[in-house]
Amino acid sequence: MGTIGELGEFGLIDRLVRRLPQGPAVRLGPGDDAAVVAAPDGRVVATTDLLVEGRHFRRDWSGPYDIGRKAAAQNLADVVAMGARPTALLVGFAAPPETGADWAEALYDGLADECRAAGASVAGGDVVSAPRVTLAITALGDLGGAAPLTRSGARPGDCVAVRGRLGHAAAGLALLTEGRDGPAELIAAHRRPEPPYEAGDEARAHGATALLDVSDGLVQDLGHIADASGVRVEIDSAAVPVPEILGPDGLRYALTGGEDHAFAATFPGPVPASWSRIGAVAAGSGVRVDGREPPPGAWDHFAV
Repeated sequence: MGTIGELGEFGLIDRLVRRLPQGPAVRLGPGDDAAVVAAPDGRVVATTDLLVEGRHFRRDWSGPYDIGRKAAAQNLADVVAMGARPTALLVGFAAPPETGADWAEALYDGLADECRAAGASVAGGDVVSAPRVTLAITALGDLGGAAPLTRSGARPGDCVAVRGRLGHAAAGLALLTEGRDGPAELIAAHRRPEPPYEAGDEARAHGATALLDVSDGLVQDLGHIADASGVRVEIDSAAVPVPEILGPDGLRYALTGGEDHAFAATFPGPVPASWSRIGAVAAGSGVRVDGREPPPGAWDHFAV
């Protein structure tokens, strides 16, 4: 298949675009000066992320398909966390010219498949040469006429609940860092998150007052709700879902591990059956675990 450098910019674009089926929200996809994406609500939810080789992924640990799934998932999850339905991704792809064309195709297959899982599609983007693989992803979504679910709506008396796995990606990263090859389920979780995209609709249907994507660790992210809402979040550690596979450090991984892209929300009444109630909102500030200061440790993009 050769390299992306041998294909050239437009040859590469042509090869990648063929792998990108378009969903109903994309009225005009790749091939023109810009894409056209439907916005029936009249507002567009937009978010963006950068993934840099060596910082957010390693090519010796993750294959291109998984990198594509992960890149799409972390952006699509942010759209869902606003109570919106994802519609489209725009992808900026930079890579060394000697990168294999088959590697790039597998990456875009991963992007397309994760979009399909969330009801979205890759609507366009750009490619460029760079010293290391870098992905710049912009995700778009539609609110369907509803108000966004923000971090600032939690009120004392609300319950706190989570949906999705916690701590798996962090445990998988620890295994890879230690040079271990199992449990395979945890390593797979680091390589490819599985956000429960239906969580946004569930949260809205049950009157959620605040919602966010757990990307940097449960305690740290619930701290964003506490700060934005002017409340205290109380976590009951015994209620946090910690499967046995996480091992003796399972609770620490669940409380501080990032990149699983689960969802956390506050509800004024009963939580949806598919969610786990883990605490409550009270007057005050910050986050407490069993009434105490939480353990240190959470993902920081600028930590060395």
